[in-house]
Order: sequence, then structure tokens, then C-alpha cells
Amino acid sequence: MSVKTPKSLRAYYDSERFEKEYLYDGPLGPDYSRDGTRLRLWAPTAEQVLVNLYRQGDRGFCIGSLAMERREHGCWTLYLPGDQHGMYYTFSVRVNGQVRETADPYARAAGVNGNRSMIVDLRRTDPSGWQFDRRPVIPPARRVIWEVSVRDFSWDPEGGFTRPWRGKYLAFTQEGTTLSGDGIYPTGLSYLKRLGVSHIQLMPVFDFGSVDESRPVRLQYNWGYDPTNYNVPEGSYSTDPYHGEVRIREFKQMVAALHRAGFGVVMDVVYNHMYRQENVLNDTVPYYFFRQNPDGTLSNGSGCGCEFCCERPMARRYMIDSILYWAREYHIDGFRFDLMGLFDVDTMNEIRRQLDRLPRGEEILMYGEPWQGGQSMLRRYEANKANLQMLSTRIGVFSDDTRDAIKGNCFESRSPGYVEGKQDAFWDIGAAVGAWCLHDRVNPRAPSQIISYVSAHDNLTLWDKLLAVRYKKPDYSAAPDTILAQNRLAAGIYLTCMGTPFMQAGEEFARTKKGIKDSYRSPASINQLDWGRAARFHGLVDYYRGLIALRARFPRLGDGKLESAHAIQFFSLEPPLEGWHLEAAEGDGAAWPEIAVFYNPTAESCTVPLPEGQWRLLCDGVSSSLWRGEEIIRTGSTVLLPYSATILGQV
Repeated sequence: MSVKTPKSLRAYYDSERFEKEYLYDGPLGPDYSRDGTRLRLWAPTAEQVLVNLYRQGDRGFCIGSLAMERREHGCWTLYLPGDQHGMYYTFSVRVNGQVRETADPYARAAGVNGNRSMIVDLRRTDPSGWQFDRRPVIPPARRVIWEVSVRDFSWDPEGGFTRPWRGKYLAFTQEGTTLSGDGIYPTGLSYLKRLGVSHIQLMPVFDFGSVDESRPVRLQYNWGYDPTNYNVPEGSYSTDPYHGEVRIREFKQMVAALHRAGFGVVMDVVYNHMYRQENVLNDTVPYYFFRQNPDGTLSNGSGCGCEFCCERPMARRYMIDSILYWAREYHIDGFRFDLMGLFDVDTMNEIRRQLDRLPRGEEILMYGEPWQGGQSMLRRYEANKANLQMLSTRIGVFSDDTRDAIKGNCFESRSPGYVEGKQDAFWDIGAAVGAWCLHDRVNPRAPSQIISYVSAHDNLTLWDKLLAVRYKKPDYSAAPDTILAQNRLAAGIYLTCMGTPFMQAGEEFARTKKGIKDSYRSPASINQLDWGRAARFHGLVDYYRGLIALRARFPRLGDGKLESAHAIQFFSLEPPLEGWHLEAAEGDGAAWPEIAVFYNPTAESCTVPLPEGQWRLLCDGVSSSLWRGEEIIRTGSTVLLPYSATILGQV
């Protein structure tokens, strides 16, 4: 091939000639059996490809290099006879006279740091009973997503986790943990069961490059938004990153334990960029898998130096193959797409269609960030807020409009929102309640397209944001009553909005990162869940529990249907008060057939109207003590509303 420069490669890859000659729909990656393994690599621009074999995943010399045979459509292949389970390998790919040694883009297992791929018999990695593992049945109305890093979940030494499992996949399998072993305050899996959320969203768990797996994990930290091998679990979360099968087995053990406990497992996937420009995809087919500027340089819409080019057919195929692999092999229940605005509408809708074809695949969640990280060269309809009408109603997006309306601009720490008393924010609160289906700014096709939230791993935690707005020099160890009330009000709003609610782990016990906005490489001491706060703020935790339980009693809050949003009736109240009413429907909780919700961001209590009848305050399915221990039952047309979200049910 005479094409050499990045600029000429861009034109060549985008030509009809290239697609006609090299579009390949056959199998790729290692195809294992006990009799032998066939390796396949798509490398149409390569002049020669060798397979280098190794006994170990990190050390030791190459025991042999074998030439692969070029087949149709740019696919190279080689058959290795005999049982090759545990054999490590790399490819040496020569393009334009330059040879690069690289791992297999389709590898299922790898050695430490993912530099060498491993041939694996996946059935030998299955934990006991894996063949009986099934996704739990979670109706849309019960969905509440809880986001956490594997490391953060169990790193706190007071969390009661087995020491070798702290910061590992296996911590999710440990039952009965309590704070310092006190037997009183649950932590870990026991805590999650009590909280009542439905899905656990794991921050990146595929093999990432920003943590050196060969070094002690206590000396380093990163969230992991730096992919190295898309089809291999991260090794630093396993008890042994040196043997490729261990991380796979322990990942499956984690998933199985969460499934047994009734939770869905969501993967935070980062297909929009890779860790470095030198990576398994770029070393195999230079520049093909990444978007290019007109001069041939790599586009940087991800803000990370390279940007995945999903509109090229084989790149799109790679992304879809990877997602389907995780869904099939690891029984994953959902995918959260980082910087989803860097993918085009057609790609995202095709992923949805492919997932739907799996057994019970229509239950697998899909949602993502409807924005980009920089200027992109994507020249198709982006999967962003502006194009929600073109996306499947079962592809959700994070609503930054809801987030910022409730707590203030996330990029300006002292910018207030509704709960801090911003005067004109109440208009957006009403729109957020109906998941923006009653407002033309966002214009989704249904509430199912909206993820309602106030905090995630990015930016300040909710607690730190509330402190920053009120105090110039916050005391992160304090617990002011006003901040607690604002936190309850924020939770009361987004957990009673239409759509699917989402929360950052620990938000429910006033999680603080000491004012650090983006803690992606801050010490674990900043990022870890402080399980002591779950005990200290147990009243706040119970408030969240009550809201989640209440939500489950009124399925229309989360059923995602457009008609449910249109059933909301708003009260005529004096700003900044906001209130709405939802009449009973079939399937709603029989004990409380109607729900009225009032939001009051002012420090003074006030009186608001209610329909005639007898009403009571609900929290966790019982009359609440939120009113300083007073049981609230009112008959008539008005009710006293204090400084908090007020959830009322009709007797």
C-alpha cells in the first residue's frame, strides 16, 4: 500500500474503495478450544503480522514468533494446535515498514498492565453456579442508580471488609459487614440492601492504564477513565493481576453476588477515547479507529488526545462487539456511556437494537453524558440533548438542566440553585418534575430519556457544593442544619421527578471530598466512602430510604411514559414555592392512593393548599418524624410546610 501520511490515510479510510475491499463481518479475536486456538486480527494496512508467544504475562523471553496468513478483507489468521489456555501473546504488525508490537484488540484476558494478551478458556473462569446466574427482574418504576468506584466502595479500614479484599471486586461478595464490626451500622452489600437502590453503576472496570498493576495499589489512585483493553477487566481490582484468569473469575463473582442480592450491574464505559495515542487499535491499523482533522492529526473532542471514530464501519463494529461481549459473558445489566455526545445517533440506536436481540436484552439499561469534552470532527447527528428526538426512548441522558436548577451551576462553586434560594430557579424545577416533557428546552420523547440527578463523580459532591454556596471557607467536618435541610430538599426533588434517578455513592450520607472538584487522581483517603458518615448521618440516609421506598409505591414516577408526565397537575403557589399532585392509577400503592409533593426553599415555614381530604406526611412508608417528631395529620385545605421537601399521601 502506497498510502503513508495521516492526511492521505484519512481520505483513504473514508473512501468507498476501502470500505468495499476491507469491510469484514467474520469472527475476530482468539477462538479457543481444547484442540487448538485460532487467532484472527483485522489489519488491512499491514504488510506482515507475526504472533509472538510467551509463557508469562509480564516477564520471560519470547518462545517463538509465527507468521500469520493474510486472508480476505484484511483479516490475518493463525491456528495454534493443542490446549493453549494460559498462553500469552502479542502481535508484531508491520505498516509502511514500521513494526509495532501490540496486544490483541479483541483479547479477553491479559497479563499485568495488559501489555500481553492471554488465550483463555472462559468456562474455566466461571465461579461455581455461574451458569445459573440471571439478571434480576427490575421494573422501570423501581430503578434508582447508585454510582461507585470499586476502589472507593471498600477502601475505608473501618468498613469491616476482609483486608485482602479491600478495594477489590471480592468486597462486593462479602455479606454482613458493619462499621468497625460493631454489628449495628451496616456497610457494603448489607448497607445497599437496606438503602433500596436497584442498580450499582461501577466506574470504569475494564483494563485501564492510569494505574500500574505491578505497583502496590495503596500508593496510587485513579478513577480509570483511561482505557487500555476494552474486553479485559481491570487487574488492580483483582487479588492477582499477574494471572489473566483471576480478574475474570473475581469480576464474575462480584456480578453474581450483586445479582443474588437483587441489584443490576451497570458498567461505566469509555469508548470515546483511549489512554494514549499509542494503543492496541492505533498500533494495529494506524489512524483508522480515531477521528482525524482535515490535516490528518487526531481530533480531540474527548479532551484526552484521541477521539474514537464510531462512524467508520469497523470501528462501530468493534464498539458493538465489545458491548455485546460484556452483556453476554459477564451478564451486565446496563451501560453508562462517557461523553456520549461523541457518538452519532445511528451508532447508539444500533447498539440499542443489538442489545434488544439478546435474551431479556430489552431490560439492559443504556444512558450517557449528552455532551462532548472538546471540539469534535464528528459530522453526523450527535447523540446529545439537541437530538433526543432521534434517539430511542430507551436511551437515557443525564439532565444537567435538572442538576443545575436544583443545586446551581456545577462549574461555579458559589453559584446557587433552587435549594439555596435562587429566585428564578423554580420555573425549571417544575420542568424537571415532568422530566422536561412539559417544557420545550430539552424536548425528550418520553421521561425514560431523562436521568435525574444532582451529583456524580465529576465536580463537587452535593454536600461540598451546598457548603461552598453558603460559606466562603467551609468546614467540611461540620453538619449545619441549613445544609442538611438543603440536602433533603435536593433529594426530595430529583427522587420525585419523572425519569430515572441517579446518585453518587455516599450522597445520602453527606459525602465530602474536602472541596476537591475532580478527584480522579486524588488520594484514596479523599475518594473512599467514609462508612463512619453513614452512621453519623443515619437520619439523612433514612430520608433517602424513605424517598426511594415512596417512589416504588407510585410506579408512574419511574415508568418512563409520556402520559405519566402529562398526568401531573401543578398547584398555583406563590414563587418560589413549587407543588404538584398526581392522582392514583392502577398499580399505585393501595395504602396511599394519591401523592402531593411540595418544595420549599425558604427558611420560613409557610402554608400551602391541598385538595379536600385527610393527608399525612410519608417517609419510608410511615408517618415521618421530619417535623421534629410531631406526627403530621391534617384535615382540610391547607398544610404547614417547613424548610424541606414534603412528600404527602392521602389517607
